[in-house]
Amino acid sequence: MNSLIVASTATVASIAMSTLAAYAVVRLRFTGRAWVARIILFKYLLPTSLIYIPLFLVINSLNLANTLQSLIFTYLSFSIPFATWLLMGYFRGIPVELEEAAMIDGCSRLGAMVRVLLPVAAPGVVAAAIFTFTGAWNEFLLALVFISRPDLQTVPVKLAGMIVGDQYVWGAIMAGALISSVPVIVLYFLAQRFLVSGLAAGAVKG
Repeated sequence: MNSLIVASTATVASIAMSTLAAYAVVRLRFTGRAWVARIILFKYLLPTSLIYIPLFLVINSLNLANTLQSLIFTYLSFSIPFATWLLMGYFRGIPVELEEAAMIDGCSRLGAMVRVLLPVAAPGVVAAAIFTFTGAWNEFLLALVFISRPDLQTVPVKLAGMIVGDQYVWGAIMAGALISSVPVIVLYFLAQRFLVSGLAAGAVKG
């Protein structure tokens, strides 16, 4: 349940913010737009092991240690750049004339994005959501560092906790790993068509 709450909340918030960010970078014209895209990519490439200590200090200063909110906020710092970069590639493949036609008919820019762009970009949005959920569900290092209360630990930390000293209860560990993979497998199965088409379309410019 802890993993489900953290992964679901992080996914919804990440997709909402990254959709707006990707739209702004791709469709709007403003000073420094190219640098914003580069910074997003650079942030996505930063390894977690490099910044988990500064993140831990920030979480402690905000009195969020040993809370699920600490994981949600820190996961957003990684998932938003990833989802934004993925959606930027997908939005570039959608003709801007579709939105311009909607705005000529009376839609605002936001209305054209919601009513025209997002339905067309649904495969890319679903692909970003699936990968964001999977990353949050499987994350181990931050969950281990930020959460020490047993009742708030997530699935990967609980599985690692089944190893005591040099004793490996392989039967229980493998059973737990299999059960923990079921939600992700179900999501991939339900969104398989959107996932494949979203990745294929978002990976090509033009």
